[in-house]
Amino acid sequence: MAAKKAIIKKTAAKPAAPVAAPKKMPAIKEKYTKSAILAEISANTELSKKQVTAVFDELNNLIARHVKKGGVGEFTLPGLLKIKTVKKPASKARKGVPNPFRPGEVMDVAAKPASTKIKVLPLKGLKELV
Repeated sequence: MAAKKAIIKKTAAKPAAPVAAPKKMPAIKEKYTKSAILAEISANTELSKKQVTAVFDELNNLIARHVKKGGVGEFTLPGLLKIKTVKKPASKARKGVPNPFRPGEVMDVAAKPASTKIKVLPLKGLKELV
């Protein structure tokens, strides 16, 4: 039996399309209000303030539907952040616990019911901005 060799065709590598570097924007020195954020986004895009407000409202609704009871429990804003729910179990009441603020004294700790908390995690894109 003659061994057949596979013929591999080499194609010429296509040059990569030049990626536009992001514009260097100056740092903002004061914290923006909601209306200032809306005005800035509408000025930098071709959207009106009303349209930008509608986008933010829809994003709010989308996040709420993801994290509310019965939802998936996790929402990712690609490249920026991840919002997820964390279930905290109930804690029992305890008596005679040493008081961390007054050494030598004991205190009673009340019981707490189970709860669901929201955790926001920064993603790689947000971490690289700092």
